[in-house]
Amino acid sequence: MPPPRGFSIFRNLQSQSRARLFHTTAADSTALPWCLPTRTPIRSGAHSKTFTTHILRPRLQFPPSTSRRLFSTTPCLSHGHLHTPKPGEELKVTFVTKEGNEFTFEVAEGDNLLDIGQANDLEMEGACGGSCACSTCHVIVEDQDMYDLLEEPDDDENDMLDLAFGLTETSRLGCQVKMKKDIDGLKVKLPAMTRNLQASDFK
Repeated sequence: MPPPRGFSIFRNLQSQSRARLFHTTAADSTALPWCLPTRTPIRSGAHSKTFTTHILRPRLQFPPSTSRRLFSTTPCLSHGHLHTPKPGEELKVTFVTKEGNEFTFEVAEGDNLLDIGQANDLEMEGACGGSCACSTCHVIVEDQDMYDLLEEPDDDENDMLDLAFGLTETSRLGCQVKMKKDIDGLKVKLPAMTRNLQASDFK
């Protein structure tokens, strides 16, 4: 039995389309800016009418000024969220990096050191997301008098500080230190390295 007439017409049109597409030269390739080749139509039987129906598919066109990174399938790393300080109520905090560089920021009351550091791209990992379940936001308060003005660390923070690299008498977790007026001008140092041990590692 000869193949259906409609199928023969389709194959002829397909062959012509593929020939025009794949023999387009570099000079006139812009004549097909909206097309891309896809897989070849496939027949599942000798005279079956079941085959793929898409030969060409449209390609989305974006203006040159438009970013093409419209979608993402990977999780984004979140930087710390900071509040905007009211005029005249800014508090200052200084971070000293492990290289010895100093960075001073004006922040709002209630912001914690981990959020401040991450929002300003300092090397503060905060592996547990600020839930006081690791020691990767370890900071060292440089002034003892300023350290004494901080709220006492609770048992959870002390447990995590015991895991911190380079622990000192004035060590704290950045996620637990919130800025307030009486510690305006606080200066903390980031340790040479951190140890990523979390509370869940010991359960």
